[in-house]
Amino acid sequence: MKNVFANRNFRLVFFGALVSEVGSILLSFAVSFYILEITDKNAFIQGLYLALVGAVTLVLTPVGGVLGDRFNKARIMFLCDYVKGAAILLIGAMMLVFRSNGAHLAMLFAGGILSGAIAGIFSPASGALLPHILEEQQLQQANSYTSIRGSAQSIFGVVLAGVLYAALPVTTIFFLVGVCYIASGFSEMFIRYEHVRPEQKLTVSVAFRDMKDGLVYVRDHRALFAFMLAILFINFFSSPIFGNFMPYFIKTDVGGAQSYLFDKLLTPELWLSVFEVLVCLSSLVAAAILSARKPAEKCGRAVSVRIAFMALLIIASTVCYWALVQRGVSLNAFLVVLSAGSLALGAILALVNIPISTAVMRMVDKNMLSKVSSITSITSQGLVPIASVLAGAILQSIGSTALLAFCALGFAAAAAYLLLNKKVREI
Repeated sequence: MKNVFANRNFRLVFFGALVSEVGSILLSFAVSFYILEITDKNAFIQGLYLALVGAVTLVLTPVGGVLGDRFNKARIMFLCDYVKGAAILLIGAMMLVFRSNGAHLAMLFAGGILSGAIAGIFSPASGALLPHILEEQQLQQANSYTSIRGSAQSIFGVVLAGVLYAALPVTTIFFLVGVCYIASGFSEMFIRYEHVRPEQKLTVSVAFRDMKDGLVYVRDHRALFAFMLAILFINFFSSPIFGNFMPYFIKTDVGGAQSYLFDKLLTPELWLSVFEVLVCLSSLVAAAILSARKPAEKCGRAVSVRIAFMALLIIASTVCYWALVQRGVSLNAFLVVLSAGSLALGAILALVNIPISTAVMRMVDKNMLSKVSSITSITSQGLVPIASVLAGAILQSIGSTALLAFCALGFAAAAAYLLLNKKVREI
């Protein structure tokens, strides 16, 4: 099989995304901790920020799906990156002029809402591009390399984010991120593929009809519909662990401890980088293995089993947090548990995401890919904004153990549904 890097378009997509996604890692890391810093560790406000960004992305994603199937996908991508980069640079400059915490919080919310809107337009086009520039048998290899890139850049990005956040003003990080997005947009300008634009002009009624066509298409593929339904609830119960609990745990339990493991070498924020690096390392290894393998004819059953193992990991982590941290037995022991769990989680994520992404690209018609990609994004992230607000409220009022228990039980129930659903085995 011809290596995907022999394809010029893939190289431009790959390295352009490498730059922008490192910027995205820096931005999300800095914003999460900066909101907690300027709001006196108010987890509800942080959760509200995540919810608003996610909600705006969801609202605009169907529009992105329609645009992605009607217009040149590469053009949509580079225009989105240019706009996002310019907006981030502007916000960084405004934060230097208006220095109050209230003004900074308002700018972060405004910038997050704009970023969410752009992501809703960008993601369907980006998610549907590979089948247009690669042969079908190259898709798993391409998705594996994309996963490897994501893992490698996360290893570099989260370490860099921890170091930069401790060493630089948050405004400087905004300037760096803005430059990353503009550089990515420049790379995407040179992507070329044969795009056939529909003859019918885009109107509001045509756009709604296209959205309906995408929904009908997914509904008629019952196996895909069942999997999306399960993922809707799986993400609802898993996203608060990474988006709400982890920054809060680092800021309160680790940051508030008199001493912790490797405190002479690592700041509390760098411990979050350690967990993410471990996830990325094991994910990178699993993706490298898949890149050399032929895609399986059906992956639904295997993916369901792997998600069930993920549920067991979350349950074990919840019990360990209650036993080791809440009861004051050993924060260091829990840090070790999280490190081991991160290694296991990274491998499982790669073994779930790569086969499913490849299967969807192979089974969906090319002229429907952007719409199906947008529906996939909506169904996978549809309840995440609600989860973020709810998790922030639980953290603020009841505490971390209650949030982890809520997430663990819900995730286990959703994983069980996926494991027992016969339709999913057809994927």
